Amino acid sequence: MNPVLPVSPRPPFQPAPVSADDKLREAAKELEATFLSEMLKSAGLGELSETFGGGPGEEQFASFLRLEQARAMVEAGGIGLAETLFEAMKERADGAV
Repeated sequence: MNPVLPVSPRPPFQPAPVSADDKLREAAKELEATFLSEMLKSAGLGELSETFGGGPGEEQFASFLRLEQARAMVEAGGIGLAETLFEAMKERADGAV
């Protein structure tokens, strides 16, 4: 009979450390995405079509689609708002320290 050998436990997952600048940049990107999402909504993106519309389901999920499209726009360079926000937040954070 073969004895069962104990398995040594793996160390817990340690995510890579995130710097304060990375956190500020992500917050700035999310703010730009939210702004762009509202602009897309105002422009009429995601409005129900008169014919062949998706019904109530389409209406319920249109905001999620707009937000993801806005996030994709930000990742592709956006309108530069995230960088301006990042610099302002960094300046304020550096002044507070």
